[in-house]
Amino acid sequence: MSREKVRVNYNKSRLYTLLYKMRRFILFLLPLFWGMMSVFAQEEQQADTARVHLKGKVVDESQDPVSLCQVRIEGQPFGTTAALDGTYNLSFRTADSVVVIYTMIGYETRKRVLKKPQGNLTLNIVMKESGKELSEVTVAETRRQMGSMQELNKKDLKRMPSTSGNAVEELVATQAGVSTHNELSSQYNVRGGSFDENCVYINGVEVYRPMLISSGQQEGLSVINSDMVEKINFSAGGFEAKYGDRMSSVLDITYAHPEKLEASVAASLLGANVYVGYGKKKFSFSNGLRYKTNQYMLGSLETKGEYKPNFLDYQAYFRWAPTKDWAFDAIVYINRNNYNFKPADRETKFGTMEDVKSFKVYFDGKEEDQFQTLFGTIRAARMLGKGALSLTTSLFSNREKETYDIQGQYWLNETNGDEQLGVGSYMEHARNFLYSSVQSMKLAYDLKLGAHQIHTGLGWKHEKVRENSNEWEYRDSSGYSVPHTGKDLQIIYNMRAANSINSNQLELYAQDTWRKESSLGILSFNYGLRLSYWSWNKEWLISPRASIGFVPAANDNFTFRLALGLYNQRPFYKELRDTVTLAGNTTVQLNQNIKSQRSFQVVGGMEYKFKIANRPFKFTTEAYYKAQWKLNPYNVDNLKIVYYGNNCATGYVVGADFKLYGEFVPGTDSWISFGLMKASMNLNGQKIPQPTDQRYNINLFFTDYFPNTTRWKMNLKATFADGLPFGPPHTGLERNAFRAPAYKRFDVGMNYRLIDNEDHHLRRCKYLRNIWLGLDCFNIFGLDNVSSYYWITDISNHQYAVPNYLTGRMINARILVEM
Repeated sequence: MSREKVRVNYNKSRLYTLLYKMRRFILFLLPLFWGMMSVFAQEEQQADTARVHLKGKVVDESQDPVSLCQVRIEGQPFGTTAALDGTYNLSFRTADSVVVIYTMIGYETRKRVLKKPQGNLTLNIVMKESGKELSEVTVAETRRQMGSMQELNKKDLKRMPSTSGNAVEELVATQAGVSTHNELSSQYNVRGGSFDENCVYINGVEVYRPMLISSGQQEGLSVINSDMVEKINFSAGGFEAKYGDRMSSVLDITYAHPEKLEASVAASLLGANVYVGYGKKKFSFSNGLRYKTNQYMLGSLETKGEYKPNFLDYQAYFRWAPTKDWAFDAIVYINRNNYNFKPADRETKFGTMEDVKSFKVYFDGKEEDQFQTLFGTIRAARMLGKGALSLTTSLFSNREKETYDIQGQYWLNETNGDEQLGVGSYMEHARNFLYSSVQSMKLAYDLKLGAHQIHTGLGWKHEKVRENSNEWEYRDSSGYSVPHTGKDLQIIYNMRAANSINSNQLELYAQDTWRKESSLGILSFNYGLRLSYWSWNKEWLISPRASIGFVPAANDNFTFRLALGLYNQRPFYKELRDTVTLAGNTTVQLNQNIKSQRSFQVVGGMEYKFKIANRPFKFTTEAYYKAQWKLNPYNVDNLKIVYYGNNCATGYVVGADFKLYGEFVPGTDSWISFGLMKASMNLNGQKIPQPTDQRYNINLFFTDYFPNTTRWKMNLKATFADGLPFGPPHTGLERNAFRAPAYKRFDVGMNYRLIDNEDHHLRRCKYLRNIWLGLDCFNIFGLDNVSSYYWITDISNHQYAVPNYLTGRMINARILVEM
C-alpha cells in the first residue's frame, strides 16, 4: 500500500475516533443550538436590514479638504477613504445606533452617532488638529500606504484557520514578500532574510524569542496576544529610522484601550483563550489568558509516540490618563512552555516512483524541554505643547532548557526489492541550558510642527546571556561506529559550550515626516538617521534612511513610493558563537571581533486603487535590491539556525512582489500575493545560494459568504513556496547542493454565526455580541511538506537524506463567544 493511502486511512481513523468521542457532546449541543436559533430567528427577521447611503465632505478648521481621511462604521465591515477634495461616499447597514468614525494622521479622531439612520444622508465633518490628545506616540497610517509601513486588516483575525495559534504572525505570513515553511511555527522569512532579521515591537518596546527552540513541535505561543491587538503595522523593507537594527522587516503592534466592558472566550481542539477588558475615560485594563496544546496536531506526524506539549501564558495591559497632559501604561507578561516527548516508532517512504525506499525506526528514550518568559514594561508620557515626551523602561527575560536522550534502531530498505541498504542505530544526547535578559530604557520626544511630524529618541539596553550546553550524537552502521577509522571509536558529532556575555548598547535616532499638498498632488517625505554603539565589540553604527510617497492630483488612484537606506544587523548571542573543532571535539567560543552585518537597500513601489462592480480593489507592486557585506553565514535545520560566527561573506538579494487586495466578495477582504526573488552569497570565493534563496512564493487569503446569507463564512488560506537549499548536517554551505520540494498547503475554515447582536437588537441577550462556530480543515489536500532531513550514513560513507514530513490532513472544531 502506498504511503499516501496509509496516511489517508490513518487520518480517517483519527477523525472517526474523534467524532465518536465527541458524540455525546454533539448530541447535547444540537438541541440547545436549535432552540437558541429558533428563539433568535424571530427577532432577526424583525431587525431592519435596510442599507443607508452616507456622503459628505471632511475639512479642517480652515475649511480646507482633509484628503485621504479614513471613514468607517464601528462594528461593521464597511469603510472608505476620502478623495483629494475631501468628499466621501459610504453604504452600511442600519441599526438603532450607528457610530461613524473619522481618522486621519495629525488630526483628532471624530465620532458621530446616528440614531436609526435611513435612506440617503449627508454628513460634513470638521477635523481638529491633534496636539491636545495624549495617545500612543507612534501614529498609524491610513489605508493608503504613503511610506514603507502598511496597516494590516485584523477583522478576520479571530476566525482564520490557525495551526500554530499565533494569528498575527500567520496573517503576516500571507503578505507579499513573506514566506513560511512550517505550519507549526510562527517564524517567517522576509525577502531573503532569516528568522533573526525580523524586528517585533509591542507598544514601542522590542520583544524577543527563545533561542534554543529547534523545531515547530517545541514552539508555544508568541508574546503577541491577538485578542488585545488594536493595530498591526508591518514593513517588508525600507522602514524608518526609529525602528531598530534589523535587515529584513518590522512588525509594530499596538494594543487596544477598551472603552467599556468587553470579553471573549474561544476554545478549540488546539487550546483556549479568555480575554476580559474594561475601560472608562481615564483608564483601561485588559487581560488575556491563553492555553495551547498541539498534541492533536503532532499526532499526525510520522514519528509516533507520546506527545505532551502544553503552553500557558497570562498578559495584562493597564493604561491611566489622570489628566489631559499625563498618561501611564504598563504591560505584564508571563508564560511557561513545556514539551515532553517519548518517541515510539517511525516509518517513512521516500524516493521516486521507480525507486521507493523505506526508513523504519524503533525508539527508546525521551525529550523534556522547558521555556519560561517574563516581560514587563512601564511607560510615562507628558504633553508639552504640540509635542509629547515619554520615558519607557522594560525587562525581557528567558529561561530555556532542552534535554533529551533518544536511541533509535533503524532499517533502510528498497521497497521494490529485497536489498537492505542500511541497518544500524544512533543515539542523540543534549543538556542545553540558557538564560537571557534584556533591560532597556528609552526617552522619546515627538513633535508636530506644521506640516512636519518629528520623532526623536535616546535608548539604552543591557543584555545578559549565560549558556551551558552539551550535545553529542553517536551512530552505528552495520556494527561499525561512524565515522569508522579502523583504529579507534569516534562519535559523529559533539559540542560543548559554556559562555556568558554582559554588554550595553546605546542608540539615538531622529526622523521627520514632511507632508505637502499642492495642485500637483500630495507629497510625503520621511528622512532620518540612526546612531548606535555596542560595548561588546566597541562598534559604532550609523544608519541614514529616507523614503518618499506621492499621490498625483491628476489621478489620485495612484500612489508612488521610493525608499532607500543603510541597514545593520547587530549580532545577538547566537551570531557570536564561533565553533572550533580539534581532534573531533567541537567547542563554542564567542567572537569579540565580530561586526554587524550591513545592507544597503532600495525599494520602489506603486499602488493603484480601482473598482470592479462598484467594489474597491487595490493593486500593489514593489521591486527591491539589497547589497550585503560583512555577512555572517548560517546553516538552517528546521527552525535551528547555527551561525559561522564570522563576517566572511558578501551577497545580494533582488526581487519583486505583487499583491491584489480587495472585495472579491462584497463586504469581505481577500488578497493574493506573488513574489520573485534571488538571494546569492559569495563565500570563500564561491558563489552559492543563500539558505533562504526562495525563487518564488504565492500566498492567498480568500473570504466568502454562502449564497443569500451572511451567517456562513468561509476563509481559505493557501501557500505555494519554492523549496530552500539544503545539504548534509555539520557541513558548510558550499555543500548545499540540493533543494527541498516546494511547500504547498491549503487550509480552509468554515464559520457559522449562531448569534449576530453587534447592534444589540436582541434584547434577550443584550450583553452578548456574537457566537461563532467554526470547523477547520488543515492541509485539505493532504500534501506532504518537508521540514528537514535526517541523514543516514552507511559504512561505505554513502549518505541518504530521509525527509521529515510535517503534519497531514487534520480537522479542528472551534467556538468563539464575544461579549
